[in-house]
Amino acid sequence: MMAKSNIVNAEQWSRPALASDPQLTNKVAEMLQAIQQNSAKAVEQLSLQFDQRLPKMIELESFDSYALDRQLAESIKTAAQRIERFAQFQKQSVKTTSYRDEYGSFGQQVLPIERVGAYIPAGRFPLISTALMTLIPAKVAGCPVRIACSPSDDPAILAAASLAGATQFIQIGGVQAIGALAFGYQQIKAVDLIVGPGNAWVNEAKKQIQTQTKIDGLAGPSELLAICDDQQPIEWLALDALAQAEHDPIACSLLVSDSLPWLQKMQGYLESKTEMKVLLENKQVELILAKDHQALIDFSNDYAPEHLMLCHKGIKADSLVNYGSLFFGANSAVALGDYITGPNHTLPTLGFARQNGGLNVMSFLRILTTQSITDQGRKSICQQAMPLAKAEGLEFHYQSLKIRSE
Repeated sequence: MMAKSNIVNAEQWSRPALASDPQLTNKVAEMLQAIQQNSAKAVEQLSLQFDQRLPKMIELESFDSYALDRQLAESIKTAAQRIERFAQFQKQSVKTTSYRDEYGSFGQQVLPIERVGAYIPAGRFPLISTALMTLIPAKVAGCPVRIACSPSDDPAILAAASLAGATQFIQIGGVQAIGALAFGYQQIKAVDLIVGPGNAWVNEAKKQIQTQTKIDGLAGPSELLAICDDQQPIEWLALDALAQAEHDPIACSLLVSDSLPWLQKMQGYLESKTEMKVLLENKQVELILAKDHQALIDFSNDYAPEHLMLCHKGIKADSLVNYGSLFFGANSAVALGDYITGPNHTLPTLGFARQNGGLNVMSFLRILTTQSITDQGRKSICQQAMPLAKAEGLEFHYQSLKIRSE
């Protein structure tokens, strides 16, 4: 018999608050200010301090030039093809179009963001998949400048960046990479958008430059929420939980069920494996009991997880409305989404799925509106707009309309 239950009631569980670090915030602000004031010198000094080398412009070669392990090369190519296919599918949903009415012509132009920077981490692991996930949608969107930054020159990273369509590659990491992208460095002009995850320093740098440079979002710890009935394979779901928990020391996987016996079996399995037991004790894997189907739904929608696995036949997918990406059934391992299915793995965390979706081809597009008023429509529509200008007390708006209404 288990000495202690690690199962928590859903009503009693809440998302742990992330601790802020004022010293880190202030230090990042100082570093970014130095880069803004003296770009090349500051970037190079910070690179020497933190990377122990100067930034390096690397000219990318063709994918096949990197002589990767055959199986790895095939996996990268398959993933790239599937990510590009999904990005093309997404792009079909937004287009340049217009309509006419009695006053004129009105429409939208869909244009790519011109200059994009993609940060590819290489801290605990070189994230080959991030090169594909950040650069391929930018290429499909038609962004002409796609700059990849990474502290790693691992051949697999370089090969993936080449295949994904990077137009430039800089070996540089940390705050100095974000500063170089945001403010420019040597022949690199400042970009309009920075995407890609990073450590706390990179995250803070992105947070601070977003008043002038668009970002994809701020990355929190990796999250998984799996809603399970009592028919789910224990070992499969345990490994799914562990897969997300291994991203970083504060990543969290939640296994939620309305079946106490299933959760007890899961606890017993996790406690039988030393590595799994440690994650359970550290609350990187948590077991949560909900009283019924509606409680499962409410818990999920309130938590708004980055990754949501629906492994419960009693729950309808359309009742779940807050998540980064939804995985149906135990066949749909989140690890597949991390690498190769096609939908982007750069997803909102910390509950931001209530407000935003994940990185996608539309993240790299701008929707610009157009309007052309005809001579025939001018008088009538100006007359209808004049009362609004008058009510708002904007005299010259009113006069601008009035002169055209006569």
